[in-house]
Amino acid sequence: MRFSSIEIKDLLIAGFIISLAFAILLSGGYRALSDLETGLLIIFSIAFFTAGLGFLLHELMHKFVAQGYGLWAEFRAYYPGLWMALIFSFFGFILAAPGAVFIHGLINKERNGRISLAGPVTNIVLAIIFLFLVLFNRGNGVLNLFFTYGLSINALLAAFNMIPVLPFDGAKIIAWDKRIYFLTLAIALGLWLGSWILP
Repeated sequence: MRFSSIEIKDLLIAGFIISLAFAILLSGGYRALSDLETGLLIIFSIAFFTAGLGFLLHELMHKFVAQGYGLWAEFRAYYPGLWMALIFSFFGFILAAPGAVFIHGLINKERNGRISLAGPVTNIVLAIIFLFLVLFNRGNGVLNLFFTYGLSINALLAAFNMIPVLPFDGAKIIAWDKRIYFLTLAIALGLWLGSWILP
């Protein structure tokens, strides 16, 4: 894949802020400020390798598929959306619009649908990997917490991006193929609900 210096900067900053927002959320919101020395640092590491990695791979797969079609594709961060995610995390929830992969070139409904599908499918694959890690890890509480967060966060990222309204991926996928849309949404929601049932 080809990257510009602006794109690399935007990816790194967006990945860091998303990870920090999830770390604050998982640490208890504004209560995280009282435990900056150890608790937040540990949770940030978990958030980076679950939410941050899930976000980065989601966007990179959009880019990878688009460039496979010979299209120009670059990620650009949306900084107001990133700051909004960070602020909301202190109040116990995250509403994020961290940015998007912008695409130029000859693109039709099918290509657009496949490019859009690549992101949620990446999060679903990550969620399934974390699901197997949860099921096969019964001895370590910290590792189990890490794997469970990885499962729930990636399943949620997949389901959230399937909202059938622009600019979400779901709008472009459902316009291309409704069967693939509902199958992908069902898998994402099933994994997310499963993360709450698992011990």
